[in-house]
Amino acid sequence: MKAVILLSGGLDSSTILYQALADGCVCYSISFDYQQRHRKELHCSAALAKRAGVAQHKVVNFDLRQWGGSALTDNSIEIPVLRSLDEMAQNIPVTYVPARNTIFLSFALAYAETLAAQRVYIGVNALDYSGYPDCRPDYIQAMQEVFRLGTKLGREGQPITIVTPLINLKKTEIIQLGNQLGVPWELTWSCYTGDEIACGVCDACRLRLAAFAELGQVDPVAYKRRN
Repeated sequence: MKAVILLSGGLDSSTILYQALADGCVCYSISFDYQQRHRKELHCSAALAKRAGVAQHKVVNFDLRQWGGSALTDNSIEIPVLRSLDEMAQNIPVTYVPARNTIFLSFALAYAETLAAQRVYIGVNALDYSGYPDCRPDYIQAMQEVFRLGTKLGREGQPITIVTPLINLKKTEIIQLGNQLGVPWELTWSCYTGDEIACGVCDACRLRLAAFAELGQVDPVAYKRRN
């Protein structure tokens, strides 16, 4: 069975890559250079793809800075730092990139159809404090219908399936799953800043560090600040 894996180089996407391998899939990974602030994730995704031995790793290039609208694509918008988990849960944050997963899934769908792949894996998580609208079950259900209606394979009764192994897992449960699957956490990257060393204070870093700490584990990635 062939599968396309949306691979950002982060904790979640690396876990779904290794889950797809465990599911017996021949994996084709796809990453996106959309001129995001945290472009170091692209180096991590390439390293992860190589370590995992994927059949092919693609990087799609486009520039979402053209209209910005997110702290990840517009340097004039500050990345939130030192927020509590309660603060993160209150509103959709400025790190939300408008329609990002719709864009990503569209590319992945096109890639999957050319490969005659049966699955597309995406590491969305509805329990994450970020609360992004394009990481929720109703969104995935709607996109699954797009996959069915918008492709030749779908109209012929063989729609490509969107697989979301992490959608109802807590961050600690994702790390536990990754531990079982042998994910090399040292190759992953979650920080939103563009620095070479993770900041430790943005929402992504704090969520990640809190989960490792709750499990009594040390995150192997280097941080400027760990508390």
